[in-house]
Order: sequence, then C-alpha cells, then structure tokens
Amino acid sequence: MADKNGVKELNIIGVGTTVEGKIRAQGSIRIDGKLTGEVYAGENLAVGGTGEVEGGVTGRNVIVGGKVRGNITTQDKLVLEGKASVRGDVRAARLVIDEGAQFDGRVSMTENRPPQQNY
Repeated sequence: MADKNGVKELNIIGVGTTVEGKIRAQGSIRIDGKLTGEVYAGENLAVGGTGEVEGGVTGRNVIVGGKVRGNITTQDKLVLEGKASVRGDVRAARLVIDEGAQFDGRVSMTENRPPQQNY
C-alpha cells in the first residue's frame, strides 16, 4: 500500500536473518539474509550480495546480487549482477546479465504482463 505521499513500502530481510515460508508484499522487498520459500513483490525485489533465496522469486523488476535457487518471474526487467548465482528458469521481458554472473537454467522472454501469483 502507498502512504499519503504515494510511496510504497520497502520490506527488508537483513543480514543474519533467516526466514522460512512465503512472503508477499504489494511494495518492494530487499533480501540480504536467507529465505527458504516463495517471495512475491508487487514492485521491485532485490537479492543483495549476501542474500540467498531457495524458492521461487516474483516481482515487477528483480535484481540479483546474491544467490537464488529457484525460478524467477518478472513483469519487466531482471538484472543478474556480477557476483550473482542463479539456478532456475527465468521469465522476463528484459534481461541483463553482468559479466561474472553465474546462471544455470532456461530463459523465456515475455511481453509485459502482471506476474503470476502461484499461491
């Protein structure tokens, strides 16, 4: 939900934090800790350099700097930064893979449409 100024919330899972289960947010999410389960962000989703996700990742735009073991679905753009490690299939309208990123999976380029919520 947006506040009175139209700013959507930012949810953070910090370094040293471990979460198990499904996370769903209308705004943005940043993961610097470890998540085992599904994560959905209505806006942007970032997995920081220390972040790890074991499960599906869905968001409008997704940036991965850490590790993801699971499928990634974006409505718009996926960025795999230089130290990213992704094992899973990717569905995105736009894809950027920086030099040094590790990716093991299949890519499906799609038109802009809302991400599917699988739960």
